[in-house]
Amino acid sequence: MANDASRPGPSLKARAVAYLSRREHSRLELRRKLAAYSDDPAEIEAVLDELQRTHWQSDTRYAQAYVHRTAPRQGARRIVQALRQQGVGDEQLADVQEALRTSEPARAQAVWQRKFGQPPVDARDYARQYRYLAGRGFSTDSIRRVLSARFEPPDGDVPPPDES
Repeated sequence: MANDASRPGPSLKARAVAYLSRREHSRLELRRKLAAYSDDPAEIEAVLDELQRTHWQSDTRYAQAYVHRTAPRQGARRIVQALRQQGVGDEQLADVQEALRTSEPARAQAVWQRKFGQPPVDARDYARQYRYLAGRGFSTDSIRRVLSARFEPPDGDVPPPDES
């Protein structure tokens, strides 16, 4: 992995370390960023392998940092989907998903409290609040727990809004 004299600027490894010094990155994310500086995928993979071997880069650490950053605002479904798109493996996703599920009702409650703070006044308002929480990736069970504790429909049960 010799430094190419024709390429101006820092080496691929130096660029990768600079990215990692700012925040955690997934392997896929680093691969995408480094692709702009090298036409040789094997060279990029060698740098990524070395960074992983020396523990500079870790998808597990990336997943933990991402969860820490986004969990107060988003549900498990949305977080897991974002991590999957960043190339985090199924093993790490299973651990993340389990940890998020246990705290999801409390997080959904906190998001609802910040956004609404008042119980839905009618079925239309219930549906609006339901859609808001669903759009942030909270589970149907968590949303119903938060909203049903605050809303008693005058004419019986309120069907969940269409999730289209």
